[in-house]
Amino acid sequence: MSRPRTTSSTTLAATDDDVRGVETVLRQFPELAHLSVRRRAALLTIASGEPDQPLAHARLRRLAAKTWQLEIADHMGRWEPTPLCGSRDDIVEALVGDFGWTLVARA
Repeated sequence: MSRPRTTSSTTLAATDDDVRGVETVLRQFPELAHLSVRRRAALLTIASGEPDQPLAHARLRRLAAKTWQLEIADHMGRWEPTPLCGSRDDIVEALVGDFGWTLVARA
């Protein structure tokens, strides 16, 4: 699968609305209440734990205005891209539905 063409980095920045959108989808699932969403540049990171020592689970990378790619942290905390690309909400729903095991609370 080819990667969608991207635009300049300033237009790719994730917004507070994107954070709220991901949180809205996650809050539909009470078992995911331990998760929080943070943004940095074109990334939305889904993490758990204390704010000063977050444990990253997954992240969405904005590739274009309405196209995001799902990346999942491996057991060492390194990011592994998935082939999933689509709208923000579709990607979060796929994360919960198909990769929900990556979102469980960890010690």
